Amino acid sequence: MTSQYRTAARPEPKSHWDRYGWLMAVIWLFFLIYPAIALIESTAAPIWIAIGWTALAAFVVLYVGGFIRGLRRGDGLGRPVSAGQWWIFGGLIACALVSIPAERANALSFLPFIMSFASYGLTRAAHWITTIGGVVITAACVLLIPGWFAFATILVIVVLMGVVNTVSTWLIIRSSEAEQLGRELATSEGREAVARDVHDLIGHSLTVVQLKAQLAQRLIDTDPGRARAELADITALTAEAIAGVRATVAGARATTLIEQLASGRDALRSAGISMHVDGEPAALSPVQSLTASWVLREAITNVLRHAHATVVAVTIAAGRLVVVDDGRGPAGTGEGNGVRGMRERAAAAGATLEFGAGTEAGTRVEIRW
Repeated sequence: MTSQYRTAARPEPKSHWDRYGWLMAVIWLFFLIYPAIALIESTAAPIWIAIGWTALAAFVVLYVGGFIRGLRRGDGLGRPVSAGQWWIFGGLIACALVSIPAERANALSFLPFIMSFASYGLTRAAHWITTIGGVVITAACVLLIPGWFAFATILVIVVLMGVVNTVSTWLIIRSSEAEQLGRELATSEGREAVARDVHDLIGHSLTVVQLKAQLAQRLIDTDPGRARAELADITALTAEAIAGVRATVAGARATTLIEQLASGRDALRSAGISMHVDGEPAALSPVQSLTASWVLREAITNVLRHAHATVVAVTIAAGRLVVVDDGRGPAGTGEGNGVRGMRERAAAAGATLEFGAGTEAGTRVEIRW
């Protein structure tokens, strides 16, 4: 594709998690009050208390900054993780470790934050390793170190945090995957719709152009005036087809049923086929008319290509369009792209399409709401 057709890539729309997830990190900082109280009441050497306060401040900065950085860059939750996030994770662990001499058992209060950072900002493997490691370390400290059983509530919090992080991150990832799948399906359906529109439009136009070209070739010696008229029609048809393709690709084409009846009659007349219409286009709603016009276009194209018919009868009634020809009838080789396209259009419009042999001969196409 040449450069003039390129458009600037649009960033993917941010989810609520991407916009406001950092607020959760800030709200949970309230629970760092326990390490702060432990530092105030600590009997450790002043140097360790000073290190503890420094580590606590650094932990807050790293934790909040890492969350914001990860959300802006799209790290974690099933997406690639930058090296900077791993360095921040290592810094959080280091802050917790150097706080132990001054805070003792209260240093375990850092674990829920470290687990959450791994769950939301790193990989799924990091989530599981950190969650299991946090539970094991907390349980070992509370149960095995004398005097630390009084901090069993921290073990309960760590276990609950592991469960909450596991469930919530799984839901966020599934939601993100569902949104991505929805975008892919929407894109795929849009491409199929454009391809179907172009197929219907070009197939019909080229079939008519071919018939008129063959007619002009036969008339060029015997009736030059009529041959020139057919060539003029070919020029007009090709211009119309080009404009139609452009409008279809732009999503702006909407051929009315009245227009399609007129162009269909003209195309059939060029092939020596007469068309009779019973009913009025006004019997269908505007939305129904749009779908009916595409079905009629494809039905006439099939008549011109395959039917070898002499007469086409079109019946229009409330919630119903029927196209019947007196040709050789549908082939037994299965439905082609054109019939599948008609069925897809009918289904998208909430209608039912019937395609098969006519009562006496030929092919019968009916769309019904």
